[in-house]
Amino acid sequence: MDLMRSLPIGLYLEQPQTWLHRLDPRVKLAWLMSFLIGPILANNLWRLGLVGLLIAITLTALIPLRVWKQQMGLLLIFCLVLFGVTLITPDGLVLDHQPRLPAEDLDIQQNYEYVVWQFKFISVTRLKLDLGIKLSTQIFTLLYSTNLYLLTTAAEEITTGLEFLLGPLRRLKVPVTEILLTLTLSLRFIPLVLEEIQNLTRSVRTRAIAWKTLGFKQSAQLWLMVSEKLLENLLMRAEQMATAMDIRGFTSPNQHLVRWHQLRFHHWDWLILVLLLPFWSLRFLWG
Repeated sequence: MDLMRSLPIGLYLEQPQTWLHRLDPRVKLAWLMSFLIGPILANNLWRLGLVGLLIAITLTALIPLRVWKQQMGLLLIFCLVLFGVTLITPDGLVLDHQPRLPAEDLDIQQNYEYVVWQFKFISVTRLKLDLGIKLSTQIFTLLYSTNLYLLTTAAEEITTGLEFLLGPLRRLKVPVTEILLTLTLSLRFIPLVLEEIQNLTRSVRTRAIAWKTLGFKQSAQLWLMVSEKLLENLLMRAEQMATAMDIRGFTSPNQHLVRWHQLRFHHWDWLILVLLLPFWSLRFLWG
């Protein structure tokens, strides 16, 4: 199993270059924050609309099928399972509704039913339906929008965009460059972690270990040894990276001029940025 292809979570897609890749990282960051903040206190139609918008963006960007089917597909299945489990679990409310007015004055209220659908012991109520939509759409929007941003934005572009936005904090003696360098190294370290896990998994599989004859205790000891080896390899990689930076004299980021990426605003960046106005207008008026 190739983790770099089958599980590209948090990785940057270098090829092909889609229209999302060509956008300025500051514009993409503004849209990411809009997707993360937009569902707060929003109705269910707006939440479902955000899910549909994310799917539409993925399809129009022409991201390869092998990439997004492992992310959006599995995430959609998880959210649908979560939605189904929420529908069949008890909502904790046992209500016996009694009208406060005579029946002839409640023509509209008589059409209201708390139980939407019921089959034997399974009942779908309005509370469970509302909660299921909120949970599933919130998790999908939170995880997929963040992963789509990382998929189409290089680590250097993310760092440059954040450095531009956090620039005023330098006046407050905040080590912005050091913080962003740590973020960049963390993003660059994700492929190394996946590579080490993949190598250790392959090494265990090539030894053709008879797991059924080992028993629980020996199996646990074996996986503990593999985990220790993984931690040892990751610490060795981190030490090598720190040594390489030390040799090059990069010991104090705030005293070095770090050029991450050259920011350029194009006409399509302004167009996508202006689209935030109708987005938030619809959010406050309808969502």
